[in-house]
Amino acid sequence: MEPVHPDFVPDASLDREEMEALQREIADAAVFEDDFDFDPNRVCADRETGQRTLGETDSSSDDGPVVVGVDQAFLDDDRAVSALVALQDGEVIERAHAVAPTEIPYIPGLLSFREGGAILAGFRNLAVEPDIAFFDGSGRIHFREAGLATHVGVTLDLPSVGVAKNLLCGRPVASTDGLAEGERVGIEADGDVTAPDGTVIGYAVQSRQYDSPNQYINPLIVSPGHRVGAETAADLVLACSAGYKLPEPTRLADQYADDLKAELGD
Repeated sequence: MEPVHPDFVPDASLDREEMEALQREIADAAVFEDDFDFDPNRVCADRETGQRTLGETDSSSDDGPVVVGVDQAFLDDDRAVSALVALQDGEVIERAHAVAPTEIPYIPGLLSFREGGAILAGFRNLAVEPDIAFFDGSGRIHFREAGLATHVGVTLDLPSVGVAKNLLCGRPVASTDGLAEGERVGIEADGDVTAPDGTVIGYAVQSRQYDSPNQYINPLIVSPGHRVGAETAADLVLACSAGYKLPEPTRLADQYADDLKAELGD
């Protein structure tokens, strides 16, 4: 899969001001509402029963959308490996990966310029055409509304969802402590985000929780990347998180990234 917007490909040679300016352009081009031609009810399925886990089961016999999970690992200080796992109707249909240099250190808000090259190379190595991608990283929950999932999603013009483990910016509308499994709390834009104050830019999503009061799992931070609305992004993550904290696409990509690091690392 090649970039639809090559002018948005991450360029680590830019200075910080230029990177931030590019992110603002990407945010302007991003679509933070549902804009896709597949049935979202068919994105995830139980691998044993085949039943769809979002809404009603689709009774048609055609294949469901191709869903890709994306995660990264670092082989050493200078190289990142991007791991992509493609699923369709709950089954893995392809794995692809790519190794690329990390030309800049980690800078909060500029992660896509560090890891985006490896991710785009991974998509080039993917034979199937994806319908939607789940990224280990932020989407609209970002200072300039252009996190990793948004940057890559817009560059490829691919519906995308950001699934982060920590809140980068924004303001939860209520406490996110002690949420029950399946609950969500809206994340609003505040003074640190370019979106208008109070705009819902994503959700804290409790995909899994212990029954014991002595153990607690933190919620995932879910936001739209591109061509997916915030509410739909949260719905999809919950639908794909059958028994695990991470949704199945990024959970499998995380496992694959660990395997690749063990195989390819020094």
